[in-house]
Amino acid sequence: MVCNESSPSWKNIEVSLEVILALLAGAAAGGFINGLAGFGTALLSLGIWLQVMPPWQAVSIAAAMSVVSGVQSIWFTRRELRGNGRLSRFLLPAILGLPIGLAVLSFISAAVLKLVIAGFMLLYGAFFVVRRSLPQIQRPLPVADSLVGFLGGVLGGAASLSGALPTMWCALQPWSKGETSAVLRPYNVVILGIATVLFAWQGYYSSDTLIMIAVALPATLIASQIGIAVFRRLTDYQFRWLLIWLMFASGALLTLRELT
Repeated sequence: MVCNESSPSWKNIEVSLEVILALLAGAAAGGFINGLAGFGTALLSLGIWLQVMPPWQAVSIAAAMSVVSGVQSIWFTRRELRGNGRLSRFLLPAILGLPIGLAVLSFISAAVLKLVIAGFMLLYGAFFVVRRSLPQIQRPLPVADSLVGFLGGVLGGAASLSGALPTMWCALQPWSKGETSAVLRPYNVVILGIATVLFAWQGYYSSDTLIMIAVALPATLIASQIGIAVFRRLTDYQFRWLLIWLMFASGALLTLRELT
């Protein structure tokens, strides 16, 4: 078998001070956005981690951190979870898409993955800018829900981005904030939890990677709590624009860094 730097059989990087600082910065950024919005751990953390580690390692750490920070937020949607029949329409197809994404991760390069992450950041920002001008979906579309869930599963396996497309799709639904969270938060936790198990089965969690997770975990938990606290204090208008500028600025910075 020919090994490349996208493969888990490629030699692990040395856990240097530079790597630790990047790890903590990515963990804090990802934990904060997850606590603030309930998604986006990989969007912000991977933009930092891919500068110092190969894709398989960065994505597997992002999946683990997403699950940890996501479990905290599920508690806030426990009432809406009861009798929620929508979740299965997204979740079951996503499980089928996970292995496809995992296969993509085995050969994708760091440069391509960074541009994909940057593209999603810019897409997120643009989407939330124009969301109010988009037509709201007034009737159930279970087939479309399942397709979005499936694609989210593929992105979850490839880049821990399971929540990207479902978040935009759910924003077009006539659902309350609680109903939307009751789909997105458990969806992300379950899909990335399964992805974490698959990554472990593939041997992605080497000794160095486990050390990095142990280092990143406290920063993720603390930043997630800060994000939740900020979320409670923001108005809907302030929350929307903070999210837009966070995504735009991060995506533009990552794009410029990669293309120059």
